[in-house]
Amino acid sequence: MRLLLSRAVLAGCVALSAHTASAGLFDDEEARRAILDLRQRLDVVKQEKLETDRRIAEEVQRAADEAAQLRRSILDLQNQLEAARSDVAKSRGQYEQLARDLADVQRKQKDANSGLEERLRKLEPVQVSVDGREFSADPAEKREYESNLAIFRKGEFAAATNGFVDFLNRNPQTGYRPSALFWLGNAQYATKDCKSAIVNFKSLIATAPDHVHVPEAMLTIANCQLEAKDSKGARKTLEDLIASRPSTDAANAAKDRLSRMK
Repeated sequence: MRLLLSRAVLAGCVALSAHTASAGLFDDEEARRAILDLRQRLDVVKQEKLETDRRIAEEVQRAADEAAQLRRSILDLQNQLEAARSDVAKSRGQYEQLARDLADVQRKQKDANSGLEERLRKLEPVQVSVDGREFSADPAEKREYESNLAIFRKGEFAAATNGFVDFLNRNPQTGYRPSALFWLGNAQYATKDCKSAIVNFKSLIATAPDHVHVPEAMLTIANCQLEAKDSKGARKTLEDLIASRPSTDAANAAKDRLSRMK
């Protein structure tokens, strides 16, 4: 009995120990599976984190590239704007220079036109009145005649003679001819060239018999004839003067000389 009881107790103990050991083995297996599961989840999380980090890095890089591109675009735009400003400034400078050049050309053209008009005015005939006669004359003729007359009035009779001879030779149709002949004859008379003086006074009388200086010219012709001892010629000239211009001072002088010739 005791032996059976002991065997029964021993068998129970062995069974209990086996059960206890079986229960312990089960708990360890579940723990391992739990740990493996956790590790797998951790790996998944790590993988997801790595993927997320990779995507974030790519986005950051893309954003950085886009920012760099944007900066380059802005820099290019600034360079283009600066170049455009430079071109505008250059164009403005060129325009202002062109405007100045145009104004300068217009001013020079205006000056040239004014100068041309002035030269043309100097060449255009002018209306003059000399010794009671009105006619048109070139400005050059007018200046030359007045210059020779001024020389005569200064008493430079030889120079005046040369000046009037040259003037008449170069301007044979001038309206100044009768007056020039009169002053030329007087200049020659003053230099004792009575022969030439008579020729020019007679040319005056033939050219313009109604000229205001004809009586004086006739009186001077008579003086030349008297100096040449041509009393007959002088008397004829004085009588013709008195007959043609009786109311002139020259006619009165002619009467006086005729009375002294008797």
